[in-house]
Amino acid sequence: MSEILTPATGWRSLVDPIVETTGEQLKVEIERLHPASFGWALVCCRGRRDEAEDVLQSVYLKVLNGKARFDGRSAIKTWLLAVVRTTASEQRRSRWLRHLAFARWLAGRPEVADANDAEAAGLRSEACRHVREALSRLPVRQRQVLHLVFYEELTVEQAAHVLGVSVGTARTHFDRGKRKLRTLLAQETTR
Repeated sequence: MSEILTPATGWRSLVDPIVETTGEQLKVEIERLHPASFGWALVCCRGRRDEAEDVLQSVYLKVLNGKARFDGRSAIKTWLLAVVRTTASEQRRSRWLRHLAFARWLAGRPEVADANDAEAAGLRSEACRHVREALSRLPVRQRQVLHLVFYEELTVEQAAHVLGVSVGTARTHFDRGKRKLRTLLAQETTR
């Protein structure tokens, strides 16, 4: 199982055993939710496609191994997106600790900068570019809530569950994010 689980490399072959452990409905829902899960993984990984693929592979393995179990307390989509967020956070923390240990080992050498992994920016329309730039200028939590509500079509309450925050906190981030996004986009059009 060393392949990356993406639609291009056949991730569904690893989802098949879910039938035995968690039921046909969960398998069908996970397959149906793959595009939304991958989109959310991209957001959680700050747009880094390779990291998002790794996170999603880890999520599917957690489900297969029974480390992530759907208990029915929320919608399957909400549960799955919460597992993606948690897994992305765990992997980011792990990467950070490895980086810190490596930095200590290097003892004073300059850090190596990450490669810029912007994808096909020239292919996007001018309006999409402005929206992406404005979104990137929002605080992380506001950007996450807006993504979940507008792109993943979750309610603010479901987004709060995915992010592990209170509904009031999610509403605050949602309202502030919309207001700030509107201001940033208005500034772009007046230029």
